[in-house]
Amino acid sequence: MSTHRIPEPVEILLVEDNEGDARLAQEALKDAKVSNKITWVRDGVEALAFLRREGAHAGSARPDVILLDLNLPKKDGREVLAEIKEDDDLRRIPVVVLTVSDAEEDIVKSYSLHANCYIKKPLDLDQFLRVIKAIENFWLTIVKLPPNEKAH
Repeated sequence: MSTHRIPEPVEILLVEDNEGDARLAQEALKDAKVSNKITWVRDGVEALAFLRREGAHAGSARPDVILLDLNLPKKDGREVLAEIKEDDDLRRIPVVVLTVSDAEEDIVKSYSLHANCYIKKPLDLDQFLRVIKAIENFWLTIVKLPPNEKAH
């Protein structure tokens, strides 16, 4: 006789300054095969405050995966990525770079900063939704994520 545990919802941190793209990503992930909770922050400073559970984010859940745009206000996504991967408490959280840039320099820099993958954000709506579904399928269904450290 086997007992089946109901899986915990996957915590996703979406770091995106474009409200339209953030809304599309949230809508695409709402219909996910896997139960998830999406938190959206608009800039790099807020992303790091959320991850470090500072200020208004003191009670925030630790994300299981981060979707990170590179071109962010206040603190650039490359800086955010570098700080995440240099932090012993945060470095194991997978970071998916999701950005409009397909510049080789951005791709190389992101992987040098230990991004887990780099995805060019399509400009076409249907393609964008397909990309989000592919991210969901791979990162939330296929990949075994590291245990989420709920308490800090």
